[in-house]
Amino acid sequence: MADGAIVGRRPAAPVATENVEGNARLTGVSGAALFGLLAVEGVTILRIHDLLSVHVFVGMVIAAFAVTKLASVGYRFARYYLGDPAYVRKGPPPMILRIVGPLVVVTTIAVVGTGIVALAVGRSARWLVDLHKVSFICWFAVTTVHVIGHVLDTPRLAVADWRGSEGVPVPGAALRRLTLVVTLLTGLVLGYAVLHSGWLDTWHRVRG
Repeated sequence: MADGAIVGRRPAAPVATENVEGNARLTGVSGAALFGLLAVEGVTILRIHDLLSVHVFVGMVIAAFAVTKLASVGYRFARYYLGDPAYVRKGPPPMILRIVGPLVVVTTIAVVGTGIVALAVGRSARWLVDLHKVSFICWFAVTTVHVIGHVLDTPRLAVADWRGSEGVPVPGAALRRLTLVVTLLTGLVLGYAVLHSGWLDTWHRVRG
């Protein structure tokens, strides 16, 4: 029986199947949020000296959503390889996405990590800035493949918990929405804290 039929007809283990769909929805909506945020971040790169504060602020929000998405993906990974029947029945992603997936994880951590460390260390960490740029290039390459691979299912998953009576209800929607709100607020608080931490002072002086 196909996955779509399993979800739509609520088979013998509906709770387990709904957990898989719920996990997919959280991954999809956090991925969609990251895509939009990274588009904004890309614009700031074009005028990084003038938009450095925006670049840093958005970067902190990206970091928060990256943690949420990595946690969601990591949960599916663990459940699948631990032999959870529902996740095994769902199956792994296509081979190309299974290859690219770990690279997306590594490069995402590298981009966010080098950016935060470079910001904290200051102008003496110019080599970290170069590493941040290289990490971004690598991240962009593998993420392009990742996005193309999920371009059809991500829009549906991203809005599924927000469509009300028009969507297919899956238990845990309120918790998933709360997770996204908490993630957003965490990112905003981190961004605000960093902008007022004094970390940017050195980099602004470099401009002068």
